This record gives sequence, structure tokens and C-alpha cells, in this order.
Amino acid sequence: MSKEVTLETLTSLAKRRGFVFQASEIYGGLSGFWDYGPYGVELVNNLKASWWQHFVREQRDTVGIDGAIIQNPKLWKASGHIDGFNDPLVEDVKTHKRYRADHLAGVDTNDIAQLTELLKDKKSPDGNPLGPVREFNMMFKTYVGALEDEDSTAYLRPETAGAIFANYKNVLDTARVKVPFGIAQIGKAFRNEISPRDFIFRVRELEQMEIEYFCKPDDATKQLERLKDLYWDWLVKIGLNTDRFAWRQLSKEERAHYSADNWDVEYKYFGDKPKELGGIANRTDYDLLHHAEASGKDLSYFDEATREHFTPYVIEPTIGVGRTMLAVLESAYTEEEVGDDTRIVLKLAPEIAPVKVAVLPLSKKPELSKLSEEVYKKLVRSTGYNIEYDETQSIGKRYRRQDEIGTPYCVTIDFESLEDGCVTVRERDSMHQTRVKIEDLDQHIKM
Repeated sequence: MSKEVTLETLTSLAKRRGFVFQASEIYGGLSGFWDYGPYGVELVNNLKASWWQHFVREQRDTVGIDGAIIQNPKLWKASGHIDGFNDPLVEDVKTHKRYRADHLAGVDTNDIAQLTELLKDKKSPDGNPLGPVREFNMMFKTYVGALEDEDSTAYLRPETAGAIFANYKNVLDTARVKVPFGIAQIGKAFRNEISPRDFIFRVRELEQMEIEYFCKPDDATKQLERLKDLYWDWLVKIGLNTDRFAWRQLSKEERAHYSADNWDVEYKYFGDKPKELGGIANRTDYDLLHHAEASGKDLSYFDEATREHFTPYVIEPTIGVGRTMLAVLESAYTEEEVGDDTRIVLKLAPEIAPVKVAVLPLSKKPELSKLSEEVYKKLVRSTGYNIEYDETQSIGKRYRRQDEIGTPYCVTIDFESLEDGCVTVRERDSMHQTRVKIEDLDQHIKM
């Protein structure tokens, strides 16, 4: 029976098994920045590939782009990020440490007056008085060109949607799409969070998987419901524990002023209260209207069938790669009693597992190593999977190592294999072992 996994347990596993490392760790790290290790990068890439397959390649009306991280700053002015991409900040007047005011107050609001009232008698975590609550813009500034002045100021993008809106007409003109259609993008975004925390949950450099789906205004509600169902199906497909996530509709006070409807998919991380994993919103025609006004370009759509002009509404499903990875790892983490031993296993969906198959020769004897190398090369060529070759330590320890990184199959080559041309295939979750002919191996482990 698996016990409740804690953030500390998962953080330890992620470091020990090469999923996630602290960025620039040898120099003391940098708060809010993380590096993905050998198995972390494979898991992340598999998650992104699965999302792209589900939301783009399997949908006839959705295409992708890859926009630049740095865009013309006029784009962020038009979108409201330069003036309004703020979090409430409060400072310890003695240590000058800064905190999210809403986190200290224990509420989910950006209302400065309300937060000021809630914090008027509170102290900082260090027991010192707090300064006034104020707004803090989370955009990372940089400069483009040789001079560092106001005219060369630019920003690292705080979200990926901006490039999609800026390329809306380009996609219409080149991709042979008609409304309704979607533009998808996976990419990095940067937010100067006041207090990054909870491992890879709240960070300053993040990656988003996002779609802007353009539709007729009177079709928006139907499309939002359809995309919600598509979203849910993918979360189930990648192995999230369905008892831990659910949709929550945001109240009018919680959602952006331009949003006609907004739903968060919340995941109950580590047995705690539900937190935002991702979301879907009806952004109405706000974005295209503002970019049309700011750029002077006509971003309306002409429907040839109905002979009408309109500005499309936008439905936006979005989810963070890091938060998804964290939820996937927690859902998969299992501890089982096997005899007198405790087995730690990541029961990852095979589609997203970092390593699909481990080839494990029972001995380093030359004749066994030769056959094992042949089996390894055959599987790599015939399956295209990420396959690991491991001949160090006892077979039991190698099985446990593969269990901890979530490898669905282990293939053991023993001395009998030299005689009968068969290998032993061990299945991760059940630990059941089957003798399989080498020529049938790729079909047996097909996922």
C-alpha cells in the first residue's frame, strides 16, 4: 500500500535520480530557476510531444507556431502586461525581504486596499513590521542593441500568447485555415516572481503549452466545452490521478475583466488544498481588438459563407510544463512492500516514461555483452524508443533503479539466451517476467 508522498520525498527522488537539479547549484543556485537532468528532460520532452500529438496533430483545425521570446515592446503595451502584469508586494522593513502580500494574508486577491487592511497588524515571517502593500511588475527587462536606454528597452515574454495574436493574420494567409481554428505553441515564459516556492511549481522561468482557438462569438461557449473535454482526456491519458484534479469555474470577481468565462483545472498536490495546474478561458475579442487598435492593422475576419465581417472570440486552453511534470510524478510515485523490502516505483504512463526499455545483461562476460549489445541496437532501430543499457551492480539493484525512474520494461539477457535465443522481459508494475524470443521482442514491448 503506497503512503502519501510529500514534496520533500519527491524533491529528493528528482535530485537522486536525475530528474531535476537546482540551476547553477555549484554557485549556490538561483531562486526560482531549475535545470532538468537526463531523465527530467526526457520526461518533459515526452509530455510536450504527447500534448502536441493530442491537441495539434490529432485536430484537423489546429496548427502550431514557435514565436520569439523577445517581441516588440508595443505588443506587451497593447496586451496590458506593461501596465497591469502585477503582483501585490510587501517588504520586511528591517531585513528588506520581499513577500507576496496575498500569500502572507492567506487570501487570493490582488486588491491593494483589502490586503493593506488584512496585513495592518501582521508581522513578517522574521517577526518584523511590514511596509506598505504595493504593486510589483513581474516583467523581466532587457535591452536590444548596443545602447541601454529607454528606446532599446525590451522584455522577456511573460506568456506565450502574444506571438500567437501577432501572427494570427500570417497563419490565416498561409496555413489554409478558416475560423474556427487554433494556433498552438509550446515555449518559455519569464515572470519575476516575488517569492518562488514549492520546487518547480512556482518559478521564474517556466514553459507553457498553450492554444488560442479563434471562433465566432456565438460559437464560443460550445468550443470552450469541447476544448475542456479534450483537455480532461489528455490529463487522464498522461496518468494523472483523477481523484486529485477537477475543474473549478472562476467567479466574476476572480477572472480578468475581459473574460466571459474562465475555468481552472486544479490539482491537489501532496494532499494539500487544490492549486492551479492550468486553465481555459473565453477571452472574447479583447486581444484581437486591442492589437488591431495598437498596430493599426485590420484583424477582423470575413466569413465567405455568411458574407459577414467579425472579430473572432478566443478560447485559450493553457497549462504549465513544470506543474504538469510535478503532478505526473506525484500521481506515479508508489511505495510497495515486496518481501522485507520497500520498492519505490514511478508508475508512469508508458507514453511519457523517460526510458521505455532497459537492456540488462546478467553478466559482463564477453559473449553475453556481445548478445546484449545486439539486442540493444536492434530495439533502438526497430522501436525508436529511448532505451538504456546497464550492466553494473546486481540484477535486483538494477531493477530497483529502473523502477524509480519509471521504466515500463526490463529485458534481461542471461546465459540461457545464448542457447535458446530468448530473453526475460520484466513488466514494471506487476514485476511479472516472461520469456520472449529476441525476434519477437520489439512487438512484445510495443507501446
